[in-house]
Amino acid sequence: MRLSLRLLCITLLCAGIAASPSTKIGPDFRSAGINIAKISSNKGGSPGPKYFHESSFNNHYDGRFGSEEMLEEKSLPYLRALIQTYLVTMKDLGVATWIMHGTLLGWWWNQKIMPWDADIDVQVTEPGIHFLAQYYNMTEHHFDLPGIPGGRTYVLDVNPNYNVSSTNDYDNVIDARWIDKTSGLYIDITAVRPDDKRREKGETGALICKDSHQYQEEDLFPLRDSLFEGVPVKIPFAFVKLLTDEYGKNSITGTRYNGYTFNEEAQLWIRDDVNDKLTKAQQYQRS
Repeated sequence: MRLSLRLLCITLLCAGIAASPSTKIGPDFRSAGINIAKISSNKGGSPGPKYFHESSFNNHYDGRFGSEEMLEEKSLPYLRALIQTYLVTMKDLGVATWIMHGTLLGWWWNQKIMPWDADIDVQVTEPGIHFLAQYYNMTEHHFDLPGIPGGRTYVLDVNPNYNVSSTNDYDNVIDARWIDKTSGLYIDITAVRPDDKRREKGETGALICKDSHQYQEEDLFPLRDSLFEGVPVKIPFAFVKLLTDEYGKNSITGTRYNGYTFNEEAQLWIRDDVNDKLTKAQQYQRS
């Protein structure tokens, strides 16, 4: 169901990324969630054609809005604003969401997006994706951002195949996206659902996403409170287990990766070529 565009104007202040929303239009999850929660996944229906189409030059950009690939240094501020505005909006709507996969790994190291990772991943509950689809699909959200003349506008786009829960819907494993209309960069939103097949075999807390990632309820819930890129965020309860299961134990201990080294003093991932220059400069100063 497509609704009239909802314009949500929020000003992000430099200090603490405080948000001041405009008059709210439409319900929040707290008021509508009781009815939404009663909706079960549509296990009928066939997998549909691919809904989201990425750009031809880089699959981390939406094909409708992305016009060119940005250099890593230029894209990072866009990605930071992307996750900040998403988290602020979901909090405003009352929808539980949490970071996962590589984004959670970035949180583990320094509560920031890893500089080489343009793939931002978040999850929501099944009632949460139903709520977003029913009330906020294809809504635009405008933010007045510090240092950005005219601000930026983001689109919440829910995949019409979100209610086909089968993992055989290979082309539609992403249930929704939060998209920056200026750059085309986006956040992948996937819903976590009960895994009926495993539950029938006795795994009472089994959960699954359409991309076939499997969890137990105690892996995710209760969610923990933290910060990410300077704004409040939820993280899954068993974050160490989830990270090591997905990426291996070295992912949370190894300080060199993809041409970067983690600087413990600065708490930043720094490119190796920059690190080399810093090391030479320090050696020169000591001599």
